[in-house]
Amino acid sequence: MPLAYISHPDCQLHDMGPHHPERPGRLSAINDRLIASGLDMALHHYNAPLVQRELLEAVHSPEYIAKLYDISPEEGLVWVGGDTAMGPHTLTAALRAAGAAAMGVDLVMSGKASKVFCGVRPPGHHAERGSAEGFCFFNNVAIAAHHALASHGLERVAIADFDVHHCNGTEDIFAGDDRVLLCSTFQHPFYPHTGYDCKSANVVNVPLPAGADSVAFRQAVEQYWLPRLAAFAPQLIVISAGFDAHQADYMAQLNLVDSDYAWVTRRLAEQADASAGGRIVSSLEGGYELHALARSVEAHLKAFFGEA
Repeated sequence: MPLAYISHPDCQLHDMGPHHPERPGRLSAINDRLIASGLDMALHHYNAPLVQRELLEAVHSPEYIAKLYDISPEEGLVWVGGDTAMGPHTLTAALRAAGAAAMGVDLVMSGKASKVFCGVRPPGHHAERGSAEGFCFFNNVAIAAHHALASHGLERVAIADFDVHHCNGTEDIFAGDDRVLLCSTFQHPFYPHTGYDCKSANVVNVPLPAGADSVAFRQAVEQYWLPRLAAFAPQLIVISAGFDAHQADYMAQLNLVDSDYAWVTRRLAEQADASAGGRIVSSLEGGYELHALARSVEAHLKAFFGEA
């Protein structure tokens, strides 16, 4: 069954300034790498739609959504947090990114694809029910998970997040919801300074100290994630695919390498094969050193094909 790649040119128009790390060149670097590697020809490409308003309102407050529409500028930047700004194209890009995640669920549930990667920006996992932060506006993976539960009748969805930053937004939305198992690894102590003290039974947070390497990461996944995933038996796995835990990434101090992303992808795919009919929807989160980001996405996608 084909691997789908969902993106849209609008996602490259979102621009928070020439020196901001979450920049349009991230998607350009990924696209160039996929073409150079030959992977691009093996993917089934889809244009991301604008997300439906009711899907946004399922995970974000109507007041917050209305605020983003109200402050969206015609020119210049409007800062909604210390590190997060809206430009003239930001709202449309965010609507496309969320729409891609929902479309990914539709594709795997209809059998048109077994696995989907959403090459989109802005990312989403720091967006809480009522706030934007950490470069994020709408929580793309939360929208995907809720759409699978509400529109496709699934009873169990797992979210796996290996971004270097804790997924405070995703936890805010799903903590205590026993239909969703949230598994996360992240550097701690580090931005956003959350996740280390969560007591919700459906959240598996594994903080890693600065300097943690491949061995520590793989042990965390094997010891904490995989047993919980097997017991939960998800009918769909959604991945918050952040690649900023890479040793070359200047935003943090973890020391993962390309092959770690291939390895964790294979482990998640094995669980998807066991309980979810192989269904996975993966959506881009962080990753700011462009060469490492592009190579890591390549490793992630090759693992879906069983090549890495």
